[in-house]
Amino acid sequence: MLRKDSLTTERLLRFRRNKVGLVSACVFGTLFFLSLFAEFLANDKPLVIGYKGRIYTPIFVSYSEKEFGGDFDTNADYRDPFVADLIEKDGWMLWPPIRFHYSTINYGLPSPAPSVPSKVNLLGTDDSGRDVLARIIYGFRISVLFGLSLTLISSVVGVSVGAFMGYYGGKLDILGQRFIEVWSSLPTLFILIILSSVTQPNFFWLLGILLLFSWMGFVGVVRAEFLRARNFEYVLAAKAMGLSDRQVIYRHVLPNAMVATLTFMPFTLSGAITSLTALDFLGFGMPPGSPSLGELLAQAKANLHAPWLGLSAFFALALILILLVFVGEAVRDAFDPRKVV
Repeated sequence: MLRKDSLTTERLLRFRRNKVGLVSACVFGTLFFLSLFAEFLANDKPLVIGYKGRIYTPIFVSYSEKEFGGDFDTNADYRDPFVADLIEKDGWMLWPPIRFHYSTINYGLPSPAPSVPSKVNLLGTDDSGRDVLARIIYGFRISVLFGLSLTLISSVVGVSVGAFMGYYGGKLDILGQRFIEVWSSLPTLFILIILSSVTQPNFFWLLGILLLFSWMGFVGVVRAEFLRARNFEYVLAAKAMGLSDRQVIYRHVLPNAMVATLTFMPFTLSGAITSLTALDFLGFGMPPGSPSLGELLAQAKANLHAPWLGLSAFFALALILILLVFVGEAVRDAFDPRKVV
């Protein structure tokens, strides 16, 4: 167990003192954890089926209609009343809370799509008849996973570049700064739109495109920390003891530079989620049909007579960003030495 006076314990205590940040971290973590099991929360397949003494798991295995006494050797449509009657005649089905996958079209709508919220579709349907709540759950997972991936990879690249620029200085630092100045002056949004229009973008393609520009946000803070710390006595002593530059960088200087990096990461995560949402809204993001908050916003713009689309997407996106901002502020306070425990 960490000692009370240890630096890590003090930072944890500062973080816990920020009640808003602590609650936000718990809420965000809970929502993200639940979204990882979206297939168990929203799906057009039962979780478990008991039929004639056997147990079936349609979520993991595809079964044909003949498996349950049907006529066709195709995948069973469990929402089909005929198939449901066959199963319930000699068995039972355990459904998830929401009986719609993000791609499931509800053909039994009481009104033309987009349909108003009802007991069947709690947040209504979009203009294709797909359940809005199911698409928000899956879209939340994709957005957060995309943001986390982009943030982690960007931090590794940015911290590495900033560390070497700040530690070695000289021509490497000058050339690196000039490259970053030129690279950061490029019209990022236009380049993203051009690259996205060249080929059909997907999760990893968009991740690679945004990575081209997102790593630069970490370089400045890490470079400044290395420029400040490379002439400290403990660094000079480590060099005098014969440690290599790599050992000095990663063992002695980098831990101090990670303070600023960790403080910056929650805000980078919120920016990554916003970038993906903006690209999806403009039509240059995830492939058509993918669950996306930006695509839902675009549908809301095209269907002003269906306000539940815009309100659902707005509150979902606002909740994500608000929680991340509060967590970022709590992390910043936790690493601020001026804060008293």
